[in-house]
Amino acid sequence: MFNKIKPVISAADAKALVPLPNGLTQEREKVVRTIENIICGKDKRKLFIVGPCSADNENAAVDYAVRLARVAEAVADKIYIVMRVFTSKPRTRGEGYMGMIHTPNPTSCETDINAGIVAARRTHIRVVQMSGLFTADELLYPDAVEYTDDILAYMTVGARSAEDQTHRFVASGVDVPVGIKNPINGNLQELASSIHAVRLNNEFMFGGMQVKTDGNEFAHAILRGAVNDRGENIPNYEYDNVMSLNSLCENYGIHCPAVIIDTGHSNSGKRTSEVGNILSAAVEISRKYPDYNRLFKGAMIESYIEEGSQPPGGGVYGKSITDPCLGFEQTKDMIFRAAERIVL
Repeated sequence: MFNKIKPVISAADAKALVPLPNGLTQEREKVVRTIENIICGKDKRKLFIVGPCSADNENAAVDYAVRLARVAEAVADKIYIVMRVFTSKPRTRGEGYMGMIHTPNPTSCETDINAGIVAARRTHIRVVQMSGLFTADELLYPDAVEYTDDILAYMTVGARSAEDQTHRFVASGVDVPVGIKNPINGNLQELASSIHAVRLNNEFMFGGMQVKTDGNEFAHAILRGAVNDRGENIPNYEYDNVMSLNSLCENYGIHCPAVIIDTGHSNSGKRTSEVGNILSAAVEISRKYPDYNRLFKGAMIESYIEEGSQPPGGGVYGKSITDPCLGFEQTKDMIFRAAERIVL
């Protein structure tokens, strides 16, 4: 049974409340083209998507972005950085903090979708304004795409959503590159199928309309590790995994397969102490094997101002209230080390 609480604000009204500042449309288009060029290999730099597991606090997210922008400028010849500003969070067990869109005030248990939508849009725009870094978010709620489609430069489809038809449909119609995570069980055949499906044009029901998409030719893989039937974490960033995925993609006629390595989740067992090791290992493999380097387009790094995690309302500024994150200073050092070793 559904108990209707209140209407959700329309995308048009949310955009009117938090309008896009002048000039950002053109800047965003440039950023999107740069990411596309990295994904298809025209730009040899690596794409790093860096930021908190969940952007739970607008001011802390902006603060982090300003710090990250200085790092981005210093490594720009090797690495192109987009900030991870994830405002909705999937929950494995269906409980816990579900992101800014659900709960704009994480110290409160109150769900306020309208306030959350406005806060999420404002956070993305403020990050761009204050830091110059454009942002990435997860396509968790397909209906929410239109609230930030004018500011986002990159989207992901999570491990729990990768095989879902609606997510595939919507991802085929967005105008930014979409990284698709492998399913939690690590099935690379299903991941290749998802990438293929998102690259197709599709016709379906969306937003009360019958719509048709052109397909997203920049859909690509994010390898986040796997969990086996005993609950054990299985990394999948190594040479054999990437080349196996490449073969599966070639079977679908995907001509420029691309792989982003998620340094967290099941690759690291959610241990922040392992994140740097995973990134270093991927970079070293790319130095040794040119065919891996051709497919390896970058990394996703969960990082916040302070290392670790805390419960919602824990009170430590800039510390994750979802998965543990690497601290900013550690992240900065790790990115600088990677930039020194990356081969273009």
